[in-house]
Amino acid sequence: MRRDQFIKSVLALAAGSSFALPSMAAANIKMMIPANPGGGWDTTGRALGKALQDAGVASSVTYENKGGAAGIIGLAQYANATKGDGSSLMVMGAVMLGGIITGKPPVSLDKVTPIARLTSEYNVFVVPANSPLKTMKDVVEQMKKDPGSVKWGGGSRGSTEHIAAAMLAREVGVDAAKINYVPFRGGGEAVAAILGGNVTVGGSGYSEFQQYIETGKMRAIAVTSPKRLKGINIPTMIEQGYNIDIGNWRGVYAPAGLTAAQRKDLTDMVLKATKSKSWAESLEKNNWTPAWMPNPEFDDFVDREFASLRATMVKSGMI
Repeated sequence: MRRDQFIKSVLALAAGSSFALPSMAAANIKMMIPANPGGGWDTTGRALGKALQDAGVASSVTYENKGGAAGIIGLAQYANATKGDGSSLMVMGAVMLGGIITGKPPVSLDKVTPIARLTSEYNVFVVPANSPLKTMKDVVEQMKKDPGSVKWGGGSRGSTEHIAAAMLAREVGVDAAKINYVPFRGGGEAVAAILGGNVTVGGSGYSEFQQYIETGKMRAIAVTSPKRLKGINIPTMIEQGYNIDIGNWRGVYAPAGLTAAQRKDLTDMVLKATKSKSWAESLEKNNWTPAWMPNPEFDDFVDREFASLRATMVKSGMI
């Protein structure tokens, strides 16, 4: 081979390598979890982080928990601090939409970038194992006698479990404004309150209560799904005579100010993570239903969900 041809070959190889390496390099991802440890968003964020690493698209994942106000406090911090950062993600879901509707914060989802919906699940209502209230009918009868005597514990105001409680009140002729709802900043706080008997009824995703239901520390009295969850013997609200069907979902957003390429890279990374063995194990362990939906469908879905939740809140007397 002539010297000039050899040099051209080496330069071409080097040039090819210089372009290939960055696209192959795994990212250092920062994950904002706008809730305290122990809840559904926390579990989802950490499961996704592990899946990103197992899929080989993230070399490391760091987590920041910032709870309060249905995720709005974390959302505001995230929106203001991460503009243009193509290595950052924020967990969110239906609860955040409810918080935005009820709280009317200055920073909303228009300040961040939608990436994808990940999962869906339904809420389960539980009572402590030693509660004198054994069924949802017992809870309803007590609520009819004295609405304030029934303390409903769950996520932030505007969460799907809060909406379900308001829908139930309306169904049985109780003023939703009289519901005694106790919001918690994270699933860990809610669990402690239920086990300690500090609330009458607790509501959240099944995954957050599963271990306590299975060990007999909590009694599950209703699920908000249209039919019973597969493999889980919990009666629905509908089969107990209450026309309540409301689900929860979770997804991820990214910062504002991303280029089209950055947004695509993050979406591709998350998609690869959801195809990993680690993510499949998390779905099974937490009884999550896979609900992958990227943009632009996800953006449109969030708009529809926002309108639907607002209409439900108005109808139930919450706003």
